[in-house]
Amino acid sequence: MAFDIKLMDILACPSCKGKLVLDKENNELICKFDRLAYPIENNIPVLLENEARRIKESES
Repeated sequence: MAFDIKLMDILACPSCKGKLVLDKENNELICKFDRLAYPIENNIPVLLENEARRIKESES
């Protein structure tokens, strides 16, 4: 079972409550405002700030 795209309508960044963007290539949810990438593990988004990685300027 893959990550359910329909969840994108209700998921929000836990930090700023903004919209998240799915990065299928890296299997992450991206918050462009906070520059955070939240992992998707076993098809479940891990929306914990301490589990997110910082996105570098070069990745934008």
